Amino acid sequence: MSTSKLTSMPEADLNDLEAHLAGTLRPVAPRRDFVQRLRERVHLPPRAEIATRLRDWQTLVLIVGGVISGTLVIFTVARAMFHLFGKRDVG
Repeated sequence: MSTSKLTSMPEADLNDLEAHLAGTLRPVAPRRDFVQRLRERVHLPPRAEIATRLRDWQTLVLIVGGVISGTLVIFTVARAMFHLFGKRDVG
């Protein structure tokens, strides 16, 4: 996006635009059965269960190790790409 499009609009123009959109767009309420199915599918476990999972140190070590390993792989691939494609002599 060019910098000319990023300039801020005057407050009056924004208010006019907001009023126009408020008159044009109408609010849409979701169906009750959709909301009910969504509530059934999204399940947040109780705090005690979350705390128990975090106390499981073996799983926590596995997760932290996986994140560190993944990060090292990404850095290694990025460094290899830089060395392969980044040092081209044009002249």
